Amino acid sequence: MRGFIKALGELFITFGVVVLLFVTYTLWGTGRYTQAQQTTLAEQLDARWAEPAAADVTREKVRLGDGMALIRIPKFGKKYRYVIVEGTSPDDLRRGPGHYARTAMPGQTGNFVVSGHRTTYSAPFNKVDRLKAGDEILIDTRSTQYVYRVTGAQVVAPTRIEVTAPVPFHPGRKPKKKLITLTTCHPKYSAAQRLIIFGELDRQLPRVNDGGQK
Repeated sequence: MRGFIKALGELFITFGVVVLLFVTYTLWGTGRYTQAQQTTLAEQLDARWAEPAAADVTREKVRLGDGMALIRIPKFGKKYRYVIVEGTSPDDLRRGPGHYARTAMPGQTGNFVVSGHRTTYSAPFNKVDRLKAGDEILIDTRSTQYVYRVTGAQVVAPTRIEVTAPVPFHPGRKPKKKLITLTTCHPKYSAAQRLIIFGELDRQLPRVNDGGQK
């Protein structure tokens, strides 16, 4: 009996170590991967923006998987800065927040939709539940910084894809406003629901080369 109890205890210890290693990789190891990818994306984005701009920058083509803009949320501090990836495939979202490719571009009439992880891969949207009406979301493009203000939040089922429509929840309706929508899993450590943050363009400013902070 003592031998059985000892063996069982060793089994539990081993299991605990395995779980600890898995959690460490999930929360830390995946974050290291995203940080490295973000550094590469930022360098590529800086190089592309340093090149002569197209005549109409709103029509500038961005390949899936490439960086397309920067997101900053002042409420989360000056260090909060992520390159937004064009696309929302699992591989894209491991590199950073992803833009739904068929939604509006920053500053355009319609709905600029961005999705991001909440607990792994640097968890760029970990704290979006803290955003309140009036908080700013800054989107930097080649020449312009778009300042959106949060207008509300809602928790929905994962099947409610109409939140990404040009007019959220109203597919087919012609948009008249310039909106932003952030989507992430809810609650934390679960994909049972989606937390949606809504915002509307407040103003736009020339982007400065010190990182876009005003």
